[in-house]
Amino acid sequence: MVKKDGLWKLTQLRMLMKNVQPSGWSLIRKKGIQALIVTGEDAHQSEYSTERDQRRRFISGFRGSYGTVVILHDAALLWTDGRYYQQAMSELNPPEAWTLMREGLLDTPTITAWLATNLPPKSVVGADANLISFTEWTRLQNSLIDAGHDLVSLSENLVDKVWGDDQPAPTANIVLPQLLRYSGRGAGDKIRACRDAMRENGTTILVVTALDAIAYLLNWRGSDIPFNPVFFAYVILTLKDVHIFIDRSRLSQEALEQLKNEGVDPIFHAYEDIHVFMKSFVQSCSFEKDKMWISNKSSFALHPDVATIQKHTDITPISFMKSIKNVTEIDGMRAAHVRDSVALVKYFAWLEDKIKNTNEWITEISGATRLEQFRQEQAHFVGLSFTTISSVGPHGAVIHYSPTTETDVPITDKELYLCDSGAQYHDGTTDVTRTLHFGEPTSFERECFTRVFKGQCRLSTMVFPLKTKGNYLDTLARESLWSVGLDYLHGTGHGVGSYLNVHEEPIGISWKPHPDDPGLQPGMFLSNEPGYYEDGKFGIRLENIELVVPAKTPYNHKNRGFLTFETMTLVPIQTSLLDISMLTDKEIEYLNNYHVRCLEVLKPLLQGPENIRALKWLEKQTLPISHPNCNLAR
Repeated sequence: MVKKDGLWKLTQLRMLMKNVQPSGWSLIRKKGIQALIVTGEDAHQSEYSTERDQRRRFISGFRGSYGTVVILHDAALLWTDGRYYQQAMSELNPPEAWTLMREGLLDTPTITAWLATNLPPKSVVGADANLISFTEWTRLQNSLIDAGHDLVSLSENLVDKVWGDDQPAPTANIVLPQLLRYSGRGAGDKIRACRDAMRENGTTILVVTALDAIAYLLNWRGSDIPFNPVFFAYVILTLKDVHIFIDRSRLSQEALEQLKNEGVDPIFHAYEDIHVFMKSFVQSCSFEKDKMWISNKSSFALHPDVATIQKHTDITPISFMKSIKNVTEIDGMRAAHVRDSVALVKYFAWLEDKIKNTNEWITEISGATRLEQFRQEQAHFVGLSFTTISSVGPHGAVIHYSPTTETDVPITDKELYLCDSGAQYHDGTTDVTRTLHFGEPTSFERECFTRVFKGQCRLSTMVFPLKTKGNYLDTLARESLWSVGLDYLHGTGHGVGSYLNVHEEPIGISWKPHPDDPGLQPGMFLSNEPGYYEDGKFGIRLENIELVVPAKTPYNHKNRGFLTFETMTLVPIQTSLLDISMLTDKEIEYLNNYHVRCLEVLKPLLQGPENIRALKWLEKQTLPISHPNCNLAR
């Protein structure tokens, strides 16, 4: 039996690369491509994908959620960002066959720059145009053409051919309604708002490909992609009709009835018919009268040629609509975070008791499993919002570490423990990180933890003008680390959905701008998660979810309006890990006030004999702190 290891996969793929005939080529043109680009996205450019769409992982072994693979006949490279440097080095298979390109570092060329200078003259680069966005494809294509190369769309996916019968089947789970008491707005009303935006932008057709946008628009939820309550479908809106591309047998009767009750009478098509429909639909349109709104983030293969129809390629109005939560969604998110915080308090109290008072070994995996059980006790729990990052000591430096049976180690009082986790509830999505030490941290660990906390506090208390873009706030979270030459290689914050994706576009807080960021506005939810990672030793991250709210200021320059954050997460910060001498009076006041709020909100929910341990832990963790020689009582 052939051993289908990493080297075998690369060998098979390179054989296919030599003989492939790209679509649209004449038969007399030389066969073969010199390079192949492989992504981990699906045809909807989802951040997380199903097992079937994990082509990047299949060919490289790398399990992270971000990265691009480039295969040549004599080289294999992976580009990924700072979240995954450590992980990629341990997962690329076989390691000697791969080169890790550390995206974001000054000396790392972009994919286009590397290809332009390393390919032989007049090379041909192949890719699956279904799996690359219009923006990325055109950028790559223009760069390669400028360097004298070609980018071609392959009629069949070469990685799928190597995968063969072992490739998992497509997921097609049942679709359920998101009830109005959670969504706060009917699908018919959302569609009317889309059509208003279409008219304002002079468009007559709106193509929706992002799965979370479709779920939001229709008030439906699914489970096709792990941790993300979405389902595979496309939607095309005209000023008159609603076309939904999905296997109708997947739709629950409740989902169909709710859509009808919310004023939507769609035309259904098979999911696989989207490309055929688009082609015939565009042919029936008038170039003078019709204009198609199709996001530049949707797949290149789905975009019609500009010679056939006018196009508007901005991000869809649905992305903006879902990023600003309505009152019902805000109330739901607030309630979900309270329940989630109860689960975290129970877990950390249980974990500390096990470590300090028993001989029972709690490992990264068994700890994560127990945390999930505490969440399952909470009302409206559906599932996790991502794989729990339960990491001890050096594993914490692997930013998106996920324990396996091979890497699983005990959680002890000798090392830092980083726990990044979240859940999906019918009324909201959560994401929270805490770093703890159950023994005596080193002075350097204490300093780093304190600087990370100072950054989180600085960002959380910031007042800023309406529609400030997230990248303008990023340095606030890094300032204390930067002052001593430290930093972290990931963004500071991401948008969060309402029982949708835990990472939600188009907003975020990072050193690099989000190209479609509309600026922060009331009703938006973002994470606030600075960190520090010492390779091979430890990782520190603190993460709260923040709601953007109006700020109370004595002035209002040019009537612009000013904003600040309200913290949704109510899980204590471990004060025993802080170097209190490094904190300002304002930072101490902020933390004490935060802990008072944690206690006041959670204490009533931790009554009864079964919660004695959790309540005692909460009361201890929320005791006020003060500078040395300063007495402070609650």
